Amino acid sequence: MRLENKATPLWSSHLAFYLSAVGGAVGLGSIWRFPFLAGTSGGSAFIFVFVLACLLIAIPLLTAEFIIGRRARTSPPQAAGVVAAASGLPHPQRWNLIGILGTIATFMIMSYYSVVAGWVLAYTWKTANGMLVGLEHEEVAALWHGFLANPWEVGAWHVAFLALVTFISARGVGRGIELANKIRAPALLILLLILVGYALATGDVRRGLAFAFAPNFSAINPDVVLAAIGQAFYATGVGMAMMLALGAYVTKGTSLVRSSLIISGSILFVSILAALMIFPLVFRYGMNPAQGAELVFDVLATVFAEMPAGRLIGSLFFLLLVFAAVTPSLAGIEPIVAWLQQRWGLSRAKAAIATIAACWVVGIGSVLSFNLWADWHPLGALPLFSDKTFFSVVDYVSSNVLLPIGAFFTSAFVGWRLSRAIIAEELEETTPFGRRMTVWLLRYLCPLALATVFASTLFLNRGA
Repeated sequence: MRLENKATPLWSSHLAFYLSAVGGAVGLGSIWRFPFLAGTSGGSAFIFVFVLACLLIAIPLLTAEFIIGRRARTSPPQAAGVVAAASGLPHPQRWNLIGILGTIATFMIMSYYSVVAGWVLAYTWKTANGMLVGLEHEEVAALWHGFLANPWEVGAWHVAFLALVTFISARGVGRGIELANKIRAPALLILLLILVGYALATGDVRRGLAFAFAPNFSAINPDVVLAAIGQAFYATGVGMAMMLALGAYVTKGTSLVRSSLIISGSILFVSILAALMIFPLVFRYGMNPAQGAELVFDVLATVFAEMPAGRLIGSLFFLLLVFAAVTPSLAGIEPIVAWLQQRWGLSRAKAAIATIAACWVVGIGSVLSFNLWADWHPLGALPLFSDKTFFSVVDYVSSNVLLPIGAFFTSAFVGWRLSRAIIAEELEETTPFGRRMTVWLLRYLCPLALATVFASTLFLNRGA
């Protein structure tokens, strides 16, 4: 790794940055969350709006975060203030709200994301160990609900996943995050293509492809639009501060717009592959594509229990999800790790351990939300949260409140307040038309979309 100003580590190459940024974005949101949202939101109608949202909203917002991160070369909670001062704005530290909100939101998301990743790790073991072989659907469902009802088992797998993330993160940007992504990216793609090939060869391809891709514009309604835009934010990591952190390690000469296009394109590609993998199998076995969040652990687990070679195929599938969960978790904790290193002078290893330990403590609430605390509603006095568990509250506040607000301020800062000279310098690898289009989208379309999503989720009580 090279050093800039003897302090800031840089990616060893453009490819290393692309792999790390894509690894931070392409995760369970693309392979687990995307298919069940598509299944519950009209299939092709949802996918069509999702593609537009990635192209017109996610790409300019990712570019804005990369601009702030690379220009500041510091941790996310301080990055926007540094750039605001360079632009000569009054009270520049006020803009640090962008990184602070993103860092808090990302920490909250990582606290429960790691719990879900623990479920995936557990099912990788259960499937490889043959625990699903020969089970009927009712037995598979009983296994799933019995697993969630056991706080010790869920908690143990949560710890196991966090230990894996800690080990990799403590090794640093080059030997840890960068190396993990160089291994993970091809491994994930190979596993995904194997499973897609199996699904297309053995599944109900006609019904699966028709559900996912046959034009169905009549199904587009406000709910579908909001769900698709929300998934675009969730999948790309917009507003989570992790792209501010990863952007701080980007070398000059790297096109930030191209980087954003690569990330969004990778998310679209993996999401479509996930749909090709899941829906033909779901229809072949007569399952409900609108099953929801249990699509993987209940519906698909039943498919693996019934299909020939299901133990091998199921093990590969859940191993794929483990790969999909690790690198976004590394990117997710990076804003806090970087801040602890720069603000408090902690070593990389100590900062990673402290961050993960805090995620574990908060994550205990999410572990217990499915068993001992299932009937506890911590904010039950508020109508909006009357039926929400600890897990649901953390998910809702981070994803539907903090992320849209942080992304809105990012859009306003870069679109309206940042020096045009700084934007031109940071986007010098982009064509003049590309620069103008990026600024226009950040000024008008992105704030409108963010404000709409925020208002609808907050006041109409809809999840993104």
